[in-house]
This record gives sequence, structure tokens and C-alpha cells, in this order.
Amino acid sequence: MPSVVTANRLTDGIVVYLAADGEWTEEIANARVADDEAETKALEAIADNAVRERIVVSAYPMPVGLKDDGAIDPLSVRERIRAAHRTTLTKDWYDVPL
Repeated sequence: MPSVVTANRLTDGIVVYLAADGEWTEEIANARVADDEAETKALEAIADNAVRERIVVSAYPMPVGLKDDGAIDPLSVRERIRAAHRTTLTKDWYDVPL
């Protein structure tokens, strides 16, 4: 199953995703997708290094689906909320597409 690595940026807590260039992006659309376990382990190693460097915290791989157009689709409600950057209750919180 395809997966991406996600974390929270240490400086501000924003949800981020490991991108193909090894940097962290706020947009799941720019995340690097691992197609198998070996690729996932490689991404986890990069993320672990970023945790040690105190760039991100709580890094972990998450399974995703891929839509027909190639868009990355978080599979769980929790990850859909995180990808929408709506992790705090605000007046427009209920607009999060689940």
C-alpha cells in the first residue's frame, strides 16, 4: 500500500509531509509517495534524522490512496483533518471534507 511520511514542524506545530527533495512541505500533494516497504523505511530514516536535528516531531508513515488523477488521498478521518490543516476547533472547522 502506498504511504507518505508525516510529522509536525517543531517551530510551529504545523502538519508537514516529507517531500521528494527531502525537505518538509505543508501540502500533502507535494509529499513523496513510497510504493513499498523498502521505500517507506528509507523515508522513515530521513524523517528520523530530521527528528534528531529537531526540525520535526512525531514523524510516522501513513497509508494513502492514490486517486485516478494521481492526487494523494489520506485514508483515515484523522489524516484527512491533519491534511486540511484543521487540527484546532475554529468556527469553520466543520467545513473539513471528510
